[in-house]
Amino acid sequence: MGEFYADLLIEDCIIIELKACEHLISPHVAQLMNYLKATNIEVGLVLNFGESPDFKRLIYTNNRKSNIKNL
Repeated sequence: MGEFYADLLIEDCIIIELKACEHLISPHVAQLMNYLKATNIEVGLVLNFGESPDFKRLIYTNNRKSNIKNL
């Protein structure tokens, strides 16, 4: 397994990815989804500070994750 480097991790509950591009594209969202799938964190935000600010909120609950043992 590799390591991931989220831009911000808030209270070990929310992953935030920061972007500064023209607009958000699917690889930006996919990057955050991979982070959510690989950790026990369920909520993530992609924030874009480009020409037109935008954001995407993703939720991937732990009961859907096969790599994490559910209690």
